[in-house]
Amino acid sequence: MAPQSLPSSRMAPLGMLLGLLMAACFTFCLSHQNLKEFALTNPEKSSTKETERKETKAEEELDAEVLEVFHPTHEWQALQPGQAVPAGSHVRLNLQTGEREAKLQYEDKFRNNLKGKRLDINTNTYTSQDLKSALAKFKEGAEMESSKEDKARQAEVKRLFRPIEELKKDFDELNVVIETDMQIMVRLINKFNSSSSSLEEKIAALFDLEYYVHQDLLSFGGLQVVINGLNSTEPLVKEYAAFVLGAAFSSNPKVQVEAIEGGALQKLLVILATEQPLTAKKKVLFALCSLLRHFPYAQRQFLKLGGLQVLRTLVQEKGTEVLAVRVVTLLYDLVTEKMFAEEEAELTQEMSPEKLQQYRQVHLLPGLWEQGWCEITAHLLALPEHDAREKVLQTLGVLLTTCRDRYRQDPQLGRTLASLQAEYQVLASLELQDGEDEGYFQELLGSVNSLLKELR
Repeated sequence: MAPQSLPSSRMAPLGMLLGLLMAACFTFCLSHQNLKEFALTNPEKSSTKETERKETKAEEELDAEVLEVFHPTHEWQALQPGQAVPAGSHVRLNLQTGEREAKLQYEDKFRNNLKGKRLDINTNTYTSQDLKSALAKFKEGAEMESSKEDKARQAEVKRLFRPIEELKKDFDELNVVIETDMQIMVRLINKFNSSSSSLEEKIAALFDLEYYVHQDLLSFGGLQVVINGLNSTEPLVKEYAAFVLGAAFSSNPKVQVEAIEGGALQKLLVILATEQPLTAKKKVLFALCSLLRHFPYAQRQFLKLGGLQVLRTLVQEKGTEVLAVRVVTLLYDLVTEKMFAEEEAELTQEMSPEKLQQYRQVHLLPGLWEQGWCEITAHLLALPEHDAREKVLQTLGVLLTTCRDRYRQDPQLGRTLASLQAEYQVLASLELQDGEDEGYFQELLGSVNSLLKELR
């Protein structure tokens, strides 16, 4: 049976419907294509923005990155990027895999490093902020420990030493008075100056005063009181007063000036020129030497008052050899002091013109020549002690320019020098045998040889 066909009147509307459907599909596709082209008109710019957004997101993720704590064991383990390795771990690079690996180097050491150093966190990871907080806590802990140590030291000091107020209070209860050095000096001066004090009390006061004499004796008039003690009829008072004054004069220009104005120089010379015990004259000579050294004005007054005559008489007395050596030493010091002062003034220009003028007014060498000190010094070379001979040889050397003619005219000096030369040659050779290249007797032999050479 042949298929039936649709009538032509029904075919026309179906064709129109198919045509409209195809046109709509074509229009939809075309508009969709244009929309895509419009959205991708600047693909390069869009790609850049997208990259920036990704980098920003990566940075934010990096800031908030959590660093895992690597837990090492005694076996090698691979390290992940960003993992923190605790102190005491052993790290290596595996050349086969190219990965970093770590394990415990010393398990006990690792445990000790971790002991007491755990972070205050609840997880196995920590951030950079956690590290900062932990370091701050460590610093605060160190400061607290330091503060505790300081407090402990202060407590120990308080335990060992008590405040002066408490001590004074306790001493007051015991009827004990705490005195300053100045108060002690005033009390000692008053005791020494009191007419009611016994001789023993006066001597004890002077003896104790010598310990404090480095303090200021001038501020309360104590110096003049001690100087007046040189007028005492008691030899012991004179002796200890001179002892205190000698300590007070040493390297103290202010006290030296006040002593000269207070008449100390005249009183000292009077004691040396009169009959007094040897012990008293020793202390007085000590005070005189302290007053004259480095004080050219006092040296000039010493010469004016006949000091060289007083000393000449003193060394010529029988049994005063020990004083003779001290006198010779004083003369050597005064001569060399003036020589060095004049040389220093010429080289450095630092000495004041007034003091230089005072040294130039001290005519010591002419006075020694006139008073016969060339012969006196030469005869002292016969003393048996090597130390005394050394000081005499030094003085003969500084007096050589002034006393050369008199030395040459003194046959006893030549014989003494020859005898000393032979004696010291033997002693110096013994020193050389003992390996001493610059021994004491070699120096003495050099001084003797030098004098003999100059006197030929």
